[in-house]
Amino acid sequence: MTRSVLAGRGIKEAKTGHTLGRLTMQLFYATDFMDRLENEMLPALRSGFVVLTDRYIYSAIARAELRGIDTAWIRSIYGMALVPDAVFYLRIQSPQHLVERVLASGRGFDYWESGMDLHLGEDFYDSFIEYQTRMLKVFDRMSDEFGFHVLNASRSVRSVASDLRRAVAKIVDAASSEETIQPTKTQSAEKPPTPPIEIASVKKKALS
Repeated sequence: MTRSVLAGRGIKEAKTGHTLGRLTMQLFYATDFMDRLENEMLPALRSGFVVLTDRYIYSAIARAELRGIDTAWIRSIYGMALVPDAVFYLRIQSPQHLVERVLASGRGFDYWESGMDLHLGEDFYDSFIEYQTRMLKVFDRMSDEFGFHVLNASRSVRSVASDLRRAVAKIVDAASSEETIQPTKTQSAEKPPTPPIEIASVKKKALS
């Protein structure tokens, strides 16, 4: 999912200049997410679509924590996020594997994905290795906390994509089956079936 219309351009310019403070950048990212949630995700869900989104809120929270942002504060910022039916964690074995893929892509090291703003190394390579090592630790902890579905991303792209498609299809099929279940004739007339819950009224939070 691309950046929102509201904040996308501003984030791009802010990342180019490296002038905004860490808290301001986190609020920028949160604004971007909330705008996409309100104007893209929720309307799609209410219309009966399945929404697949890259990263969701967990990457933003992990990056914020690595930059010294208070964990409770950043989680409260994203407290309105809906609980996803599943979170697939494409876990790579080591940052060295990521380096190989970055070099193979031809794009080179990204300033922010290398953690250069944190001064973790003397060059892009050293900083990238240290930053991604820390990111792996944070994601592993979050995976245990929130029950991510872990997929081995160190394999070929074809293998990972195949497993991911099967896992997503299984969840979609299960949800479709639940929607088609009709009340049984033995159901008590004094206790009518629970009405469907609209997405907008869901109170459970993704970080609860």
